[in-house]
Amino acid sequence: MAYMALYRKWRPQVFEDVIGQEHIIKTLKNQIKNNNIAHAYLFCGTRGTGKTSTAKIFARAVNCIHPKEYNPCNTCENCSGILHENIMDVIEIDAASNNGVDDIRELRENVQYPPTNAKYKVYIIDEVHMLSTGAFNALLKTLEEPPSYAVFILATTEPHKIPATILSRCQRFDFKRVKEEDLVDRMSYICTHMHIEIEEEALRLIARNSDGAMRDALSILDQCISFELGKITYEHVIDLLGTVSDEYLFKIVEAITNRETQKIIEQIEEIVYLGKDIQQFIKDLLQHYRNLMMTKVSDKPDRIIHMSKENIQRLIEQGNKIHMNEIVRAIKELSDTLAEVKWTTQPRVFLEISIIKLSKPQMDISIEGLVERIAHLEQIIQSGKFHIDVKEEPAKDSKALDEKREEKHENLSVKRIPLESLKKGWTQILQVIKKRKISVYAVLMEGQLVEVSENQLIVSFKQGYGFHKEASEKSPYKDFIEDVVAEMVGQKLYLKCIMEDELNHMPKGERSKEDEEIQKIIELFGEDKVEIIE
Repeated sequence: MAYMALYRKWRPQVFEDVIGQEHIIKTLKNQIKNNNIAHAYLFCGTRGTGKTSTAKIFARAVNCIHPKEYNPCNTCENCSGILHENIMDVIEIDAASNNGVDDIRELRENVQYPPTNAKYKVYIIDEVHMLSTGAFNALLKTLEEPPSYAVFILATTEPHKIPATILSRCQRFDFKRVKEEDLVDRMSYICTHMHIEIEEEALRLIARNSDGAMRDALSILDQCISFELGKITYEHVIDLLGTVSDEYLFKIVEAITNRETQKIIEQIEEIVYLGKDIQQFIKDLLQHYRNLMMTKVSDKPDRIIHMSKENIQRLIEQGNKIHMNEIVRAIKELSDTLAEVKWTTQPRVFLEISIIKLSKPQMDISIEGLVERIAHLEQIIQSGKFHIDVKEEPAKDSKALDEKREEKHENLSVKRIPLESLKKGWTQILQVIKKRKISVYAVLMEGQLVEVSENQLIVSFKQGYGFHKEASEKSPYKDFIEDVVAEMVGQKLYLKCIMEDELNHMPKGERSKEDEEIQKIIELFGEDKVEIIE
């Protein structure tokens, strides 16, 4: 006998076998009890939640000769015929492949004939949203005036694609995702009856990866049974699914929190080497951050986090070390990355970029990244554990001093220039600009600093250099020059560019009393001995 997949072998046979849909089962059984059968039903919900199975049970129940508590007996002539597809009174139609007008016209012609053996003629149309517009219009006429013996059950995962005229003529039942506990209980029941030994943690991992679909859970369980002939362990399921263990996720999040970027990149390398699926890893990491968020907003996280008590306690402890802003930023970043990797051939690169942004907030220019950096600075300030050291280490000799100055120059750290010495230090300013942005230096070098006042510096350009003058006085060049000058002088000065022939018409800037006193000190002690501290 050919092997039968678990989801087919253990397909629900009575209403009570349908897991997690008690609200629907109760209504349908009451309709059978009161002989209040509607002519059209719409079963909608995500895949693997029992829509088609419920439709088949309902089709047998309304036609059963010897019902048991409004369930089909599954042994009478009608039930047996429907189960083995020997009765033509229950018709299943796959709308994905039979979605044309002609298919529905054929249905309309056949519905005119009453059932041969059963009480009701039941049409189960799966994936009904796949019908064409013309097919929907043809179906509408039948739903408007159906024969008394006809029952239509439409099943779909996308009810929003069904015309309102069809929806209004159906009783709608929404199938929920199956809870993790219900999935675990059902799989445990199946394993017990099949004499298969499996760890509870393994069952929970399968349930988490089935996304609330019973059929998906049984498909994964089927693979696990084939993968391991002995006891199925948590590690076996991890190897099969290409996911990572909870222990691994705790370590990665800890490394992200501690800003250990190099360590995380090495862990990603290990994940890739072990053949783990990148998308699955992102989903697992995203779920971990979601669980951390739940520990912060819920007093009873065990009700919404389906993990062992030990791991929930670890989540609480780890969550206490992470700011809520950081968790929210991680969830948003990983969600965006997950959407991107679905369409790329290089998912690892996108993952690495995402991880680097999470572990280095200074590289993340998003609002969430800025908020996290501000929160981090606030924590440092509140703790009082910070130190500002402006003293320069003494150099042992002149050569060492030159090397130290060169090193500072490479790091774009500049020595402040007093305002009165700005004209003498103009060459130094040009050299800093040259190192940082050569394009700005190329136009400004043709100018000459001719006047410095309290809040303005005037640069003149010779005839024939009008282009250089215009480029220097417009953004972003002008802003960049003013920023460098402000850094080196210690105050904001505004750049004004003129042509040389305009120089005679410019009013000469007046020195402030403070500037005159500073100049006298410089002349008395020498420029190298004086440092202006704001």
